[in-house]
Amino acid sequence: MNHQLFTNMNALKLLLLTAFLPLAAEAKLNVVATTSDFGAIAQEIGGDKIDLLTLAKPTEDPHFVDAKPSFIVKLNRADVLIDGGAELEVGWLPPLLDGARNAKLDEGKPGHIHASDGMTLLEVPATLDRAKGDIHAAGNPHYMTDPLNGRLVAQRIANGFCLLDPKSCDYFKANLKKFEDRLDAKMAEWQTLLAPDKGKPVVTYHNYWIYFGRRFDLPMELFLEPKPGIPPTPAHLAEVITKMKASNLKVIVVQPYQNRRTAETVATHTGAVVADFASMPTIGQSYTDWIDGLVHALVKGFAEKKI
Repeated sequence: MNHQLFTNMNALKLLLLTAFLPLAAEAKLNVVATTSDFGAIAQEIGGDKIDLLTLAKPTEDPHFVDAKPSFIVKLNRADVLIDGGAELEVGWLPPLLDGARNAKLDEGKPGHIHASDGMTLLEVPATLDRAKGDIHAAGNPHYMTDPLNGRLVAQRIANGFCLLDPKSCDYFKANLKKFEDRLDAKMAEWQTLLAPDKGKPVVTYHNYWIYFGRRFDLPMELFLEPKPGIPPTPAHLAEVITKMKASNLKVIVVQPYQNRRTAETVATHTGAVVADFASMPTIGQSYTDWIDGLVHALVKGFAEKKI
């Protein structure tokens, strides 16, 4: 009887001890995004079911990212890679993937999500004439500046996460719904804010914002660069100034890694204002908040010049 009592007491102690032991941590998807626009959306969809690393700094040109050796280690351990495709990262990502030797991220595998798959790209060249500057065979890769393309990318990411972590699919889909609802509400707000300026042309440093301009009916067809990726020349800038004066163009958009002094010089000669546009969301900033910042920067630019 005493032996039985002893056994039962030990069993009770073991039960009580295990009841207070922390549950084993649920494995998360290890996600790597090439740029912070994809990363911001991935974080909203994945929530606490993913660990996220973004490779490019928000202030970097996504075509020319500092490909650090540490990125190879990160890619080697990743379950998912989200990239832009459309030659956005063609100059720096392929060597990193070769070095990572991670079969999960091979072309065609569920772990390699090309955000551009199924996307209708603008400016697809008829021929690849490098004399025309830094052009891309698949078309202009800066499609994330259109918020409705961001919506499509969120759907693609959610579907990809569901394939890789089916038990969390309902969670990913619920987060997708929240993302879509907020984006849809903001779209209506942005259209209202920009409606008074509909049709007004905007000068940009590089042909980065064509999707944004098309979405909000703001022509962005005059550039400080003479050709994509070619630095501005005095002769070209003189031509831009002449066109701006003739058409009364009063807003110039410039990005963090571009030469703001060049934009300010042109603004001085034309009476224009320089609007600072972030190329990608900053650390911790949501995709929707990033677009919101662009819209308000442009509204402010138009208001300052009362055009």
